[in-house]
Amino acid sequence: MTIKENDFRKIDLNLLIAFAVLFREQSVSAAADKLHLGQPAVSGALSRLRDMFDDPLFIRSGHRMQPTARAVALHSELMPLLEQLQSALFQQAEFHPAQAQVTVTLGMTDWVEMWLMPVLIPALRAVAPGVRLSTVASDPFSDAERLEAGELDMAISVATAGPRWLEREPLTAMSLTTLWHPAQLPLRGAPDVDTFTAYPHLLVSYREANSSQIDTLLAKQGLARRVSYTTPHFAALPGLLASLPAFASVPAGLAQGWEKTWGLASAPVPLEVPPFTLSLLWHQRHNSDPALMWLREFIRRQMAEMTDEADCPSMTAAIA
Repeated sequence: MTIKENDFRKIDLNLLIAFAVLFREQSVSAAADKLHLGQPAVSGALSRLRDMFDDPLFIRSGHRMQPTARAVALHSELMPLLEQLQSALFQQAEFHPAQAQVTVTLGMTDWVEMWLMPVLIPALRAVAPGVRLSTVASDPFSDAERLEAGELDMAISVATAGPRWLEREPLTAMSLTTLWHPAQLPLRGAPDVDTFTAYPHLLVSYREANSSQIDTLLAKQGLARRVSYTTPHFAALPGLLASLPAFASVPAGLAQGWEKTWGLASAPVPLEVPPFTLSLLWHQRHNSDPALMWLREFIRRQMAEMTDEADCPSMTAAIA
């Protein structure tokens, strides 16, 4: 149905409320008391209602104002509409996860998906089986733009800067861990910085950068490493490490699973690399969306059980 704006030019919502109260009270003075208005104001509202509907609406009979047939018909049609309007304007929508049927699009990098989703999806399915997550590959440099465009409902990201409308919920702090395959690099214990720089490195980069914060820290010590391979996909690293004598420094959350599956070895990066913070991002316009706000809290609780929170560092073009 198309609304005809001109039909509403003479309509005042307050007049409809006055009509509803007059119909119920059948008295100008009683209606004035309920509306917290003076009797002249309610009498004026009744006069305008009569003009608007071209009907007397209420006829005095003894001490009461009896509604006309037109008033009865109007009341029958208007009251459900006014109740719906009141609900829409003043009652916040409730979200019932067990009954909900909704799809949420989440942006994230592949390492976040590999680390988080095996824990999050089963937990979500147990309490909200009708909430479907659709994961979209994203990076920290495009998350805000895609949230604004509506391509993403939320993003789980290491991004630390953004426009004023960007909402951020810090989820967890994480350090980097250096991985290698013992069959390719038969090291005795954790590598020191000299061993760390003696072998090639595999680098994950969002924007085709060939260096990262690690290289900046090495340069401050007059050292450098050789990056022999760059990829935007963390998923490529385990297979490469199994076949190459090389290091890869990745978010610590990936290390345990990759050690089990691929037989990799791990150790802390032999540098003072500050931890990074993983955050949940969304557009401010979704603050009143009950499904997204419920999911935000659900993800926050799940992440809190997995790791501790910490302060955010600066975002770099390459992760490791």
